[in-house]
Amino acid sequence: MDESFSSLPTSYLLGSVPAVVSEEKTPSSQDDGDEQQLTNNWKGVFSISSYTQYFNVDTDVVLNRLISSLYPISGDFFSKIDANPDLYGLVWISTTLVFAIASLGNCATYLMHRRSDHSTSWTFDVSYLNVAACSIYGYVLIVPLAYYFLLQYLGSNASLIRFWCLWGYSLFIFILSSFLLVIPFEFLRWTIILLVGGASASFVALNLRSYINESEITIVVISAFILQMGLAIFIKMWFFA
Repeated sequence: MDESFSSLPTSYLLGSVPAVVSEEKTPSSQDDGDEQQLTNNWKGVFSISSYTQYFNVDTDVVLNRLISSLYPISGDFFSKIDANPDLYGLVWISTTLVFAIASLGNCATYLMHRRSDHSTSWTFDVSYLNVAACSIYGYVLIVPLAYYFLLQYLGSNASLIRFWCLWGYSLFIFILSSFLLVIPFEFLRWTIILLVGGASASFVALNLRSYINESEITIVVISAFILQMGLAIFIKMWFFA
């Protein structure tokens, strides 16, 4: 009897623990892990929580960056935002500019109309808001994105968040100038918009040049200056004509 019981396999005895079988990672399991990681990365792109770090700025930081955008000659904006580039300025400044040029553009049109012709009535043009939203949001999102891909193609180390931050704050001076563009004197309006456009374009171009620091792509800096001036002229021609 003792011999018969002792010959039983231990795996069938009460309380016995089965042997641990080590599983090797097969190529299929590794592929599944890589695919899962890639899926998580793409989910992060469309997750709001992934962008909360770019809105973690206080009032003092935003004011400091707004003031820096009014002094284009310094060209040290990227050094100021290097530790914490934000998208708060991009959203807040572009949205404020949309409503500013749409409303003040209508006021400017009204003043010019009253100055030239008192006989006909004047109506508020709601389409100003649609054009302002499409043009400003489109410009401040697409242009930095285009320069990001261009510089990546040219082999330069570019940062899309920093580019969006730069172009976002470059629009702040247009908000201030829109109040002056209401003055119903065409020569004064052109003088203001050319000065403001030159300052904003210089802010973008000089900071972009200090960030790139490569002589062979000077054309990139020049094109950024021209595009910013083009935006200034567009604002004048469409909203304050």
